[in-house]
Amino acid sequence: MTAPAGKFVWGMVLLSLAATVWAQRRPDPLTPLEGDQLRDAAQEPALRIKLYVGFARARLVALEQMRADPKVTDRGQQTHDKLQNFLEVYDELNDNLDTFVGRRADLRKPAKLVIEADTEFQAKLRALESSADASPAEVEQYRFLLGNVLEAVDGGLQDHKQLLAEQEEAAKRKKK
Repeated sequence: MTAPAGKFVWGMVLLSLAATVWAQRRPDPLTPLEGDQLRDAAQEPALRIKLYVGFARARLVALEQMRADPKVTDRGQQTHDKLQNFLEVYDELNDNLDTFVGRRADLRKPAKLVIEADTEFQAKLRALESSADASPAEVEQYRFLLGNVLEAVDGGLQDHKQLLAEQEEAAKRKKK
């Protein structure tokens, strides 16, 4: 291969990689207002966790509203997209919990809030899973993702219960 041809090939490879990365980028799951609220609560673990729980809850409410709207024609794809958005917010919630655990923050109250929310999220997601009002073709568009979301929330609930137990034990040791 000649030098100019080699440069061309490498240029094409780099362009292809850049296009792949660009195509895989997802928009931020949070609205600008939500981002502002999180920045304002950056150093307040309880408030920040409460905000994330509210954001996740709002994603599921939007999902339920969309599915109840008879005017929606692409329910399968929209269900997929809204589940993906919920999962991204839920993952951020867990990342924030991990961050505050690393900073040794007292997360007993926020953990209780998250555990209650996990139970609520499970119920809503299981209702979607057993929903009889969807065609098989529609369900196929989000079945795999719904399984992943349920797995994340189920695992999250167990992790959050463990976190609460560890936080309560640490608080007892601290009192002594």
